[in-house]
Amino acid sequence: QMQLVESGGGLVQAGGSLRLSCAASKSIFSIDVMGWYRQAPGKQRELVAIIAAGGSTNYADFVKGRFTISRDNAKNTVYLQMNSLKPDDTAVYYCNVDRKLPGRRTDYWGQGTQVTVSS
Repeated sequence: QMQLVESGGGLVQAGGSLRLSCAASKSIFSIDVMGWYRQAPGKQRELVAIIAAGGSTNYADFVKGRFTISRDNAKNTVYLQMNSLKPDDTAVYYCNVDRKLPGRRTDYWGQGTQVTVSS
């Protein structure tokens, strides 16, 4: 069973930056789609950004131009660089690995890291 451990969350003022990291306990496959999701109090979990094996990315509209997702397969790690943070970005951020094998699909989740943006 693969474990995902997020780090880099914290308290930051509006306009500031944070960099989240997510390290996997086992090797990331090149076919894996890696991503970041977030969940604010009283709201559903939502997609923030995903990155596919070839490096193609997809971002939620509310983070385009501010956040950048990247991955390092050699280090089994995915990153989320967050710039120009807003109070609305306050949430628990979760790392995800979506693995699709023939006849089987598995989702792995981290425990989450809190990001709090003060106004």
